[in-house]
Amino acid sequence: MAVNAVDGSQHGTVTRSVEGLDGGPRLGRTGESPDRIRPDPRRSTRWVVGGTLISLLGYAVVRHFTRVDMVDMVVYRAEGDTVRHGQDLYAMVVPQFNLSATYPPFAALLFVPTSFVPVGVLRVLVTVGNFALLGTLAQLAFRLVGWPRRPLRPQAVVLAVGLGVWLEPVWTTLKYGQINLLLACLVLADLNRPDGSRRKGLLIGVAAGIKLTPGLFGVYLLLTGRPRAALTSFAAFLGTVLLGGIALPNDSWHFWTHYLYDSHRVGRTQISDNQSVRGTLARLLHEPDPTLSWAVLAALTALAGLGTAAAIVRNRQHLPRAEAWGVVCAAVTALLISPISWTHHWVWCVPILVLLAAEAAAEQARPQDLRHLRWRPVLGGALVCFLGFSMWLAPHSPDASLRLHSWEQPLSSVYSVFGLLLLGVAVTRLLRCRHAAELRLTAALPAQRECPVGPLERSTQ
Repeated sequence: MAVNAVDGSQHGTVTRSVEGLDGGPRLGRTGESPDRIRPDPRRSTRWVVGGTLISLLGYAVVRHFTRVDMVDMVVYRAEGDTVRHGQDLYAMVVPQFNLSATYPPFAALLFVPTSFVPVGVLRVLVTVGNFALLGTLAQLAFRLVGWPRRPLRPQAVVLAVGLGVWLEPVWTTLKYGQINLLLACLVLADLNRPDGSRRKGLLIGVAAGIKLTPGLFGVYLLLTGRPRAALTSFAAFLGTVLLGGIALPNDSWHFWTHYLYDSHRVGRTQISDNQSVRGTLARLLHEPDPTLSWAVLAALTALAGLGTAAAIVRNRQHLPRAEAWGVVCAAVTALLISPISWTHHWVWCVPILVLLAAEAAAEQARPQDLRHLRWRPVLGGALVCFLGFSMWLAPHSPDASLRLHSWEQPLSSVYSVFGLLLLGVAVTRLLRCRHAAELRLTAALPAQRECPVGPLERSTQ
């Protein structure tokens, strides 16, 4: 039975209903239907899907009027064709772009099936596949962060695809036909597995066999107290090396003894496309190939980044979303210390933005007097960083990149600067939460001022 209460006000009479045992309907203003009180979730889904379709249509129009030759996809196909015909893999050059193979032999073996597909058809397949991988990466990031609530995640994934295509790293990945989204999905799928899983680390090793940079996540697993998963990743990586050596012995020997250490084969260090510490130093010091200064700074960055990631995960009892922060710190560290990190390598911006959005949502859920609005400006800055395409405003030729003005330096190195700042934010968050935990142990802080406050934060751990 429903018990009604009538309130009078200057806006008219409002009827409230308390649902009883009979499951009667809740009423709002007199004569209004329940749908006017509780929004129909199907309506929000229609808005999300409609907005995403409009965004993708806009992307298609812009892409049509810009040059999208998918150069890297063409190189991958040429690698597969070279392997299929038994030719020298690392002597192969694509005349149209004057580019050659740079990945380990195992990757070239995976590219063989693409050599059977016409280039025009392959462009469509790679584009559609990358859209699917973008949605998969968003889903994996939401799962890692534990936000939003599961019923809302399908909408969030659709929205992430619609908005994600405008992020510069994703846009450039789609433009070049790159495999960065695939590698990020392999790593995140592995890290989302339970720590007790025997297969944890396997996909990280496979990703490292395709492109070496993901191998740093094996070190991350080791430092965060998961030695079995770390050993699994190392074993899987060695398996890819062995497979490449058996199938392509001469190419494997040349790659692992020579071409691996020749960064000039990949591209010019100093151009603005390179968003690693080494690229930033080259432009800042006006040196085409910094060695000692880069080695020192890269070593310090590796120690700081991996140390921060390990400390965060090992203090997970005091920090909400600790695993997500650890993964993001490891990813940023790998991108920063790599000799060359092209802008499209930074597709890790998708998990970064998901994590910062979760922090902003948790901040919003706190009581008004404890809401400091710290995370929304950080999220806004990250969006400006990855939507701004600022590095493309700086000169791009190798010679001009060594003569940048002081005001052009931040534009040309926006991702590396952001990465270093994000590591600083992670350290600050770790120290703040550890300090709060120490105060809790001494009963110096009331419960509502503990670090992981708010129902949203507690529900997502």
